[in-house]
Amino acid sequence: MIRKAEVKRTTKETDITLSLTLDGEGKSAVKTGIGFFDHMLEGFAKHGFFDLTASVSGDLHVDAHHTLEDTGIVLGQAVKEAVGEKKGIRRYGFFILPMDDALCLCAVDLCGRPYLDFSCEFRSERVGTLDTELVKEFFQAVSYSAGMNLHIRMLSGENTHHMIEAMFKAFGKALDMAVGMDERVKDVLSTKGKLA
Repeated sequence: MIRKAEVKRTTKETDITLSLTLDGEGKSAVKTGIGFFDHMLEGFAKHGFFDLTASVSGDLHVDAHHTLEDTGIVLGQAVKEAVGEKKGIRRYGFFILPMDDALCLCAVDLCGRPYLDFSCEFRSERVGTLDTELVKEFFQAVSYSAGMNLHIRMLSGENTHHMIEAMFKAFGKALDMAVGMDERVKDVLSTKGKLA
C-alpha cells in the first residue's frame, strides 16, 4: 500500500497544492516563489526518500511569512493524512546531521500531540530572499498541523545557509525513520492503544 496524501488549501493569502508520498524515491517538484525555500524542501524530500510536489502562490508582495507558515500547515496535514492510523510505524525518529560547520539534531514523535522545541540562533537575517526568522514559523506550523513532537537543536554552526539546510535534511531523515514500518509493531506503538 502506497502511503500518499494530496492537500489543497486556499486562503486570501496563499493558494497551495501539495502531494506527499511517504514511501517514495526522493523526487520533488517544488515552486514556492522563494528559491532558497524550494531548495530546502527539495533537500527534505531527497534525504527523507519522500516524493513531494508543491505549488505555492503566496502574497510575497507583503512578505514571505504566509508562504512559509501555510506551506508548513499543508505539509503537516499531508504527513498526518498519509501516515493514517499509524499502525505498524516506528513512531519515533531522530537524526544528527553534519553539514560543514553546522551540526543539527532533529527528533520526531508522531504521538498526535503538537510541540516544537526549536533551539537555534541564526547569524544572518536573510538567506537569498528568505527571512531566517520564518524557518521557525515553518516548523511550528508543521508540528501543529501534523500533531507531532518536533525537536530541532543546532549543536554547532556559523554559516546560516548550512545551518538551515542541515535542519531540513535532518528533519527529512528523522521523519523517514518515524514513519517507517516495523514488523514488530502489530498495532500502534503506545501503551494507550492509540496515537492521538
